[in-house]
Amino acid sequence: MIEQQLALYLVMGSQNCKHDPVETLEKAIQGGVTFFQFREKGLGSKIGKEKIELGIRLKEVCHQYDVPFIVNDDLELVNELDADGLHIGQKDGDMKKMKDSLKSYQMLGVSTHNLDEALEAKNLGADYIGVGPMFNTLTKDDIEEVNGPIVIEEIREQLPNVPLVGIGGIKHHNASQVIEAGANGVAVISDITQAESVKEATERLVGKVIRL
Repeated sequence: MIEQQLALYLVMGSQNCKHDPVETLEKAIQGGVTFFQFREKGLGSKIGKEKIELGIRLKEVCHQYDVPFIVNDDLELVNELDADGLHIGQKDGDMKKMKDSLKSYQMLGVSTHNLDEALEAKNLGADYIGVGPMFNTLTKDDIEEVNGPIVIEEIREQLPNVPLVGIGGIKHHNASQVIEAGANGVAVISDITQAESVKEATERLVGKVIRL
């Protein structure tokens, strides 16, 4: 089930959006987004009550369309919003402890950069694994070395049944490379959130990542 849900994974906060974030998310889902991560982080992002209120509205949109609503690296916010899961990076805390803190219906996603990290994430109970950065990206300033889709191939060879999503610098013109390498889906930010027409941009990506 999760393998199909990961097909087109939108990562977004209000700071990423050219248009209203709630409207952006709804248009993106209408265009084909299948999974959503709320990442309200960085310059211009909301904090406190405003962040929670935005999270509630975005979760409502997700659930209206049966799309999982995941929170980025904030266990407290996961509980506050009763999100469908948590996504963490390598430096966001004790993976095992995070997994054990989640409710039975909540999933854990973990960002990894290589085979060793992916194997550790699987052993510690990750429900899906993010792999990246696939390509150069301006969205994150703490980016690791770019090794590209070949890392997906290496991980897929060792973990044939683990849900994998490629992350980092993915656009409509390179998304298919990530799927061909063995990923179940791709995670996208700016190619959707900065588009003039969010729905059209999403549909263009769907054509590159959904296996018919």
